[in-house]
Amino acid sequence: MSPHRDRRGWLRGAPPPQWVRVLPPALIAGVVVATLLSPDPLDIGFLLGAIPPLAVLSYGPTATALLGLVSVAVLIVPAFRLDRPGNADLLTICFVALLSIFVSFVRSRRDTQLDLEHTVAEAAQRAVVPSVPERVGPVRCAALYRAAQRGTLVGGDFFDVREGPHGVRAVLGDVQGHGLAAVATVALLMGAFREAVLDHPDLEAVAGRLDRRLLLDAAQDRRDELFATAVLLDFSPGAGAVRIVTCGHPPPLLLRDGTAAEIGSTPWPPLGLGLPDKTAHDAITVRLLPGDRLVLASDGVWEARDATGAFYPLPERLGALGAEHAKDLAALADRVWADVLRFCGATTARDDVTMLVLAPEPPRGR
Repeated sequence: MSPHRDRRGWLRGAPPPQWVRVLPPALIAGVVVATLLSPDPLDIGFLLGAIPPLAVLSYGPTATALLGLVSVAVLIVPAFRLDRPGNADLLTICFVALLSIFVSFVRSRRDTQLDLEHTVAEAAQRAVVPSVPERVGPVRCAALYRAAQRGTLVGGDFFDVREGPHGVRAVLGDVQGHGLAAVATVALLMGAFREAVLDHPDLEAVAGRLDRRLLLDAAQDRRDELFATAVLLDFSPGAGAVRIVTCGHPPPLLLRDGTAAEIGSTPWPPLGLGLPDKTAHDAITVRLLPGDRLVLASDGVWEARDATGAFYPLPERLGALGAEHAKDLAALADRVWADVLRFCGATTARDDVTMLVLAPEPPRGR
């Protein structure tokens, strides 16, 4: 999975940037230097009152107390000529410093709890949709995932690449809804897919397993409608061919010789609505050549729009982008996402975004 920065931001619980930590000592140093260089006394002692509150943003209670003591010391040391304000100003700064120490203690306890909860949530969500390895059998892999809901790692999209007794299988899909409400459904589908990879010799049966899982879950929870779109792939031994089933999802794109083309197939209905008899809807088989890449993307890419409402032209853009990153699959996924952001501007990130890039490449010596 492509790495990305903490989307919480430092005002939403992430660690503050370095410049915030530098502010308190920098302000103390600025006051000291200004008073020593000025030939006349400066009435700037009030600035020292801002030191403890600023320290609360990024320091613990011990460091906040130390910075508060330094502020009081600078105020009362005669050499700095800041002792003219009187006892009222000195008591005010002392009170602000004590209050800041208490606030820093509370904030530190809260941050510790939030970090623990975030770590547990990240571990649980990574277990639902783990990182895709760089290679699964004869297939090189790269994935990119951006959840639409701020502060979450998993939304309504899901993907996986697994090797079992019947070969390498891959899936990418999108469940009804997004955000934390869809995580439970994603977990059910991922578990069903991993079991089906081990149990079923044909791809149609794997799709049927996922469909039945959603039907049973909807019946147990008494929900009238619970569905997901998905595209499933089954690579032949050596990855010389791939079988594809699309269940209400945009088809994969075959990137070959600098051009990208949709792989047309008979579409199946979305999972959870009851799949037809597989004899009427067989999987399509596509021959793969050395250097071919398969790109699977969620609705967050296909249906991304610019300010005028135009959809992002993924097939047209992918050819040129693929030529720039012929070997690096992860760089290709990142480049496509960056291009989506440029195309859509401020209207992006309203849906979960998922991309899976697969390239047949049998290990050397086979």
